Amino acid sequence: MTSDVQQKAAKTSPKLTVLPLIALIFYEVSGGPFGVEDSVKAGGGPLLSLLGFLIFPLIWSIPEALITAELATSFPENGGYVIWISSAFGPFWGFQEGFWKWLSGVLDNALYPVLFLDYLKHSLPIFNLLIARIPALLGITGALTYLNYRGLHIVGFSAVSLLVFSLCPFVVMGILSIPHIKPRRWLVVDFKKVDWRGYFNSMFWNLNYWDKASTLAGEVENPSKTFPKALLGAVVLVVSSYLIPLLAGTGGLTSLSSEWSDGYFAEVGMLIGGFWLKWWIQAASAMSNLGLFEAEMSGDAFQLLGMSEMGMLPAIFASRSKYGTPTLSILCSATGVIFLSWMSFQEILEFLNFLYAIGMLLEFAAFIKLRIKKPDLHRPYKVPLQTFGVTMLCLLPAVLLVLVMCLASLRTFIVSGGVIIVGFFLYPVLVHAKDRKWTQFDIEQPTSPSDTHQESHSAASEMYPGVDEASVSLLSDLSSTTQPDQEASGSENEELLKTE
Repeated sequence: MTSDVQQKAAKTSPKLTVLPLIALIFYEVSGGPFGVEDSVKAGGGPLLSLLGFLIFPLIWSIPEALITAELATSFPENGGYVIWISSAFGPFWGFQEGFWKWLSGVLDNALYPVLFLDYLKHSLPIFNLLIARIPALLGITGALTYLNYRGLHIVGFSAVSLLVFSLCPFVVMGILSIPHIKPRRWLVVDFKKVDWRGYFNSMFWNLNYWDKASTLAGEVENPSKTFPKALLGAVVLVVSSYLIPLLAGTGGLTSLSSEWSDGYFAEVGMLIGGFWLKWWIQAASAMSNLGLFEAEMSGDAFQLLGMSEMGMLPAIFASRSKYGTPTLSILCSATGVIFLSWMSFQEILEFLNFLYAIGMLLEFAAFIKLRIKKPDLHRPYKVPLQTFGVTMLCLLPAVLLVLVMCLASLRTFIVSGGVIIVGFFLYPVLVHAKDRKWTQFDIEQPTSPSDTHQESHSAASEMYPGVDEASVSLLSDLSSTTQPDQEASGSENEELLKTE
């Protein structure tokens, strides 16, 4: 069972409030306009890029944020979407969702130390050399991992500071560009140059991960009120952080669409404001990548902690440091980042988009099923639509997800198929490991004089309100392995789990 020290750390560690949560969601989703330059190039001009960042939030970001607000406040526990899927479809599919989303998150996080060095090498060419690049990559990953270890509240307030620093130069650039803007430049598009795969991947990547903050729900102060406010604030902030720099750069300059690629906003800053603005944007970009890394790692680590508390992973993943952070979960995420950071940017982008899309389709299905299956589930925030309405709400985003998956390369299909197969085999392996008592699986439950099979179910139900009988069976079954005098009860639950 979790030690008294770890319990105390979990209970006394400061909770996230609205402003730090807005900053964390901002960095989970966006981090600023760095990387949106490719949407101008892939779209054959400014028009499709600007339309994309106006329309995609309506058909994708807002529906995903609304669904996240309802489900995160209904299940205010670490683990987020893993609990949602388990409640709707049982623990097997909950585990698959967790595996896909965790790997997608680690892939996403592997981009940021690399992008950080890519911006530095413009001023410090030594980082083009592997002899300097490898130690720097390891050092950055290690330093940021330690910051995560020190506490989620530190990460949250660091994200607020980074957010202000990262966005300020674009506010200045927007103001300075006003005298030079000619609206007709926004209407330019050459359909012969449009790269639809690159365009949709760019849009999707820059506007996804709204659900990631749900994995931290157990660390949020008054989540029923904080989550909806933070998600609304983050949607406005993300869309504004894309549109203002794009409107300024494409309307204030006569640049060709082929010039718009990663890092081009620094050149836009120089042309509009001078070298000082270019350097400020480069520094802001480097700092933004640090914020993105911190937010993503926090979400990934607390997801593993939540899965462990549900009994899906060994108990050691739920162990907390004296700062209330999940030590082993953070280390696992950091290790994944180091091993995956050698892949190319485009390989990582397409692969993580594909895995994320599969997971989101499952979340939409769970959202609709919970509305039908559990209409009386306590929902502190509820999307103001009936079952037919929420189905329509999910329809357009689901079509977009399928489109992104269909545009993927054959290699992505093969690798993603392999990951799915690994997940299907990993779940029964973990059940077998629990069976053989190779490692400890447990959940925290209130202690009572008589821990019968029924009381075990009740305790699990209390801890995870709204989780269905299949999930409760898993929770109580795994906890029973930690009590030798409950072998008969554990065996009974075990049979129930195997027959699912």
